[in-house]
Amino acid sequence: MPAKRLFVIYAGGTIGMQATPQGHAPVAGYLPQELARIATRTKDFPAYTLKEYAPLIDSSNLQPAHWNSMAADIAAHYADYDGFVIIHGTDTLAYTASALSFMLENLAKPVIVTGAMVPLSEQPNDAEQNLVDAFHWATQAGLYEVCVAFNRQLLRGNRSRKLWGAEMGAFGSPNFPILGRVQGEYEFNRALCLPKPSAPLRAHRIDPALRIAGLKLYPGFSVEIIKQLLTAELPLAGLVLESYGAGNAPDADQALIAALSRSTQEQHTLIVNISQCVSGRVDMDNYAAGSALARAGLVSGCDMTPEAALCKLYFLLSQQADILGPNDRMPVNLRGELSAG
Repeated sequence: MPAKRLFVIYAGGTIGMQATPQGHAPVAGYLPQELARIATRTKDFPAYTLKEYAPLIDSSNLQPAHWNSMAADIAAHYADYDGFVIIHGTDTLAYTASALSFMLENLAKPVIVTGAMVPLSEQPNDAEQNLVDAFHWATQAGLYEVCVAFNRQLLRGNRSRKLWGAEMGAFGSPNFPILGRVQGEYEFNRALCLPKPSAPLRAHRIDPALRIAGLKLYPGFSVEIIKQLLTAELPLAGLVLESYGAGNAPDADQALIAALSRSTQEQHTLIVNISQCVSGRVDMDNYAAGSALARAGLVSGCDMTPEAALCKLYFLLSQQADILGPNDRMPVNLRGELSAG
């Protein structure tokens, strides 16, 4: 069989940083040079074409407009390459992997997002191994989705989260099994992966100007905070509310419930209820404190991660309405981001 060819986007991040007097910073041209060296000493390393973004993006500076650029680059080169690798900073990597999973509809080739906790310029590092693994998974037969390659594991992109701030194994998939791992050899679980689509790729854009926010409930949460967001002159288009446990909120706080209800019913803000627990799902029928949110018009985020819920809001609210509106499609599984039931 002919050798596979990959298109690589180098967006920035720790992986290609070098030490400067102001701290670690991305340096243009450094990672492409190091990647070429890795390719020459790695057996069966696939051929690739690399596009380095200018300027390089520290992932803390990532904006939704950057997702549009990445999706457009993949779409523009889709017919000419067998897979894609995105080299990215870790802080917002799960957001990018989630966003692209929704934006790249009918994806029939691997898109692998990776980064590193320690840059290539330092030894020892996790950067080289993550790159080698990402390039391998980007050639994986039977893989038709956006994934994260990190610390010898392959995770579904819209199920991934950065769970640890300093560990080499920074990423996990709390509500879904890993798709692959490396234990002496590459192990791939095809049964867990999305099926190959029959329709051609559709690369969607999202509207970076959408007013979308995320809030986390806590004891003592002031309703005035949410009133400021939800009753502003320019109301929110969408809100991800991280509630307690299985989707509960203080139903005794009638002012809070009333503010949420006004926003969903009068201002048509799409409010998604997700659990602030690392693992678990929302069930607004289980407790009175959850059913109050359902009556206020909140939509269940099921077992989505906060990153996936926010990116799904961006995606759905950027599309033209059809028979099923964003409220109807939010709790529906589109790209493997949530579990039924």
